[in-house]
Amino acid sequence: MNCNQCEQTPDGGCTTVGVCGKEPDLNGLQELVIYGLKGISAYATHARDMGYRDPDVDGYVHEALYSTLTNVNFSMDDHIDLAMRAGNAAVDVMELLDTAHTNELGVPEPTEVPQNDVEGKSILVTGHDLYGLKQLLEQVESEDERINVYTHSEMLPAHGYPELAKFDSLKGNVGGAWHDQRILFADFPGAIIGTTNCVQPPRDEYRDRFFTTGLAGLENVQSLDDYDFEPVIEKAKALPEADWDQEGTVTTGYHHEPVLDRLDEIVDAVESGKLRQFFVVAGCDGPTPGRDYYRELVKQVPEDCVVMTTSCGKFRFNDLEMGTVPGTDIPRYIDLGQCNNSISTVKIAAELADAFDCAVNELPLNVVLSWFEQKAIAVLLGLLSLGVEDIRLGPTVPDFLTPEIVDLLNAEFGLQPIDEPERDLREMLGEPEPAVAAKAEPADD
Repeated sequence: MNCNQCEQTPDGGCTTVGVCGKEPDLNGLQELVIYGLKGISAYATHARDMGYRDPDVDGYVHEALYSTLTNVNFSMDDHIDLAMRAGNAAVDVMELLDTAHTNELGVPEPTEVPQNDVEGKSILVTGHDLYGLKQLLEQVESEDERINVYTHSEMLPAHGYPELAKFDSLKGNVGGAWHDQRILFADFPGAIIGTTNCVQPPRDEYRDRFFTTGLAGLENVQSLDDYDFEPVIEKAKALPEADWDQEGTVTTGYHHEPVLDRLDEIVDAVESGKLRQFFVVAGCDGPTPGRDYYRELVKQVPEDCVVMTTSCGKFRFNDLEMGTVPGTDIPRYIDLGQCNNSISTVKIAAELADAFDCAVNELPLNVVLSWFEQKAIAVLLGLLSLGVEDIRLGPTVPDFLTPEIVDLLNAEFGLQPIDEPERDLREMLGEPEPAVAAKAEPADD
């Protein structure tokens, strides 16, 4: 088979894997699509576990996977269209998962959650599987012996869902983003459950009390089938009781419904000049350099602005005391939930645009994202497919995006890498660069 795109092996096959090495832009676009497909598939799996499916999303995943096979398609235009359709599928699957969560777990409500306050026999749950957490809580509540359940990382938003918050055994949150696991879990005295993709190979200190469930799995770690948490519960009973002191609270549980219930109040605050701009600061966290940018940015956001967030990137700044917009009781910090709850920012923006009779890109709204893995890419593609412009992305541009692709995305959507927090904030607020004082000329002798 001679595709005329790369060097051939003696039997006529390709010498490269994936898109041919002489087509770096196509390769980059395919990587973008494949990352997005992984995020879409993760969300679809969570929804399917609760009995919710979207045949159109499933069909797109099948088609797109086929389209990324070697020698199927070498058209740049087709790949750009494929990426935008991945964005459409991401929006649809986030909508589906939000419907599943709210139908099964209720509409989230703003909640103050105790942080690092651990006592008694305990279980810690990390990952994204809220439905799995519900199964655990039901099984824990049926036990005669009291066991306390705590959330970690992307499980924090669980505390806002009424059908989860009603369980007395759900006590609080421990730690921050996913990458603190190997230190935090070694200190945590109870049993630990890892769900979904954000799990790291365990250290020996806690390997015997670490379990995985669902599609998550690790070498030499017990995997639980069909949400049967009896081994975890028995392990928690056998371990010593904990006694950690509380370190304040964190806020979660916002959702587009409780936010939009206050739409008239928000519109009045904007029209009266009390509320100037909205900032969506969201995405993945990670241990890589450059991510302090997001904390510094949020710290400098003016008091007459609101910060909305999703995903574990919130742990860079969710300990900040931000209060309310002056002259109102509108909170300046709004945690909309997990990364899939990015659909809430879309719905809020759409309602605001309708209220102000303008396009979404004409709103006083700025989007700053941090990326690390597939779900963040799926969210980014979703926003681009909706035509959201001038998104800032960091801490670095993904390596698989060639300079040509970056230029294309910048020209089409205004997508741009982050810079310094102060400079980016001035540009988003429309403020001029500070004047540079002129050097004094030396006096004549």
